[in-house]
Amino acid sequence: MKKLVTAVLIWSVILGSQASARVRLKNICTVYGQREIKLTDIGLVVGLNKTGDGGKNLPAMRALAAALKLKDTPILSTAELRGTNNVAMVLIEATIPRTGIRRGQKLDCYVSSIFEAKSLRGGRLLVSPVETSEIQDDTVIGLCSGAIHIEDTANPTTGKISGRLVVHENFSAEFIDQEAGNVVTLLLDEAHSSFYTASNVAQVVNLEFRFEADKKNIAKAVGPGVIEVVVPDEYLKDAVDFIALVLEVGIDNPSGQAKVVVNAKAGVVIVTGEVEISPAIISHKNLNINVGGNDGGAASFGFRPIPPADETGKYASQQLKQLLDGLNQMQVSADDQIAIIRELYHAGKIHAEYIER
Repeated sequence: MKKLVTAVLIWSVILGSQASARVRLKNICTVYGQREIKLTDIGLVVGLNKTGDGGKNLPAMRALAAALKLKDTPILSTAELRGTNNVAMVLIEATIPRTGIRRGQKLDCYVSSIFEAKSLRGGRLLVSPVETSEIQDDTVIGLCSGAIHIEDTANPTTGKISGRLVVHENFSAEFIDQEAGNVVTLLLDEAHSSFYTASNVAQVVNLEFRFEADKKNIAKAVGPGVIEVVVPDEYLKDAVDFIALVLEVGIDNPSGQAKVVVNAKAGVVIVTGEVEISPAIISHKNLNINVGGNDGGAASFGFRPIPPADETGKYASQQLKQLLDGLNQMQVSADDQIAIIRELYHAGKIHAEYIER
């Protein structure tokens, strides 16, 4: 029987105190303007041991002919290269980190065979420019070359070139919107985006910086995943320090929205927040369960109540955790538990966001 793993994240219970449950903003959000930039282009790998594209691959041979022409070794016809099988055409990819980069710094790049090469093992990338689609004038962002390291032996047609892409342009994040009044925008990550969390973030930032801002609020939630923060005048010359201080602010409960995340393949259910469920009668295989509410005589038909009635014969407000605890006590398999949760959700009995992976 698969073991069902249930994680119920109720911060005050699990972590014991409000202070210990605080999560820093830098762990749940980013600053607008911080984004990765993808670099791509096409290049040639040489020096392969008869595992290249081969002379019959015309695009690869035309690219090789063009490269030879640049080196004052023109090829009259691609037919002259029909025996070439030590060359492969590859896609080059690299990423400028969201923190930015300066001219002269180096990046790793990755190459992947485009055509018929069987392996890039032992090959070297000829000096190749890389560009980005975000700049429309074909500006060369950097040059890369070097020996290819095959990371996955089961897939030798892709490889990595470590630290051999030299960047020729400066990239820095523009994180302050001066036209909007020196505003910095915080973006909550997808897992934490909600109106509750955004409002909570604005409140804790305002509380933390009220003294510096002459008791004026500097933060405002403008959406479930967006908080705008005005940089106080005294921090304008040290905006980076100010943002660092903001991102160190703690929030007590960054995941206020109730969610149920199910991974049927792994047999995992994750419950965040207090997920309530409405009364329901469940009959599944050899299970007969009355979930919450008055049993209405259901017990006489063999339906087991979850949770059991209290001394007055009444049922408490039902939580999904109580149902899962009861199913675990009855040694119900992970597959059956997930099937019950799924059908309860589709019947409108689970009151939370439901995500199935």
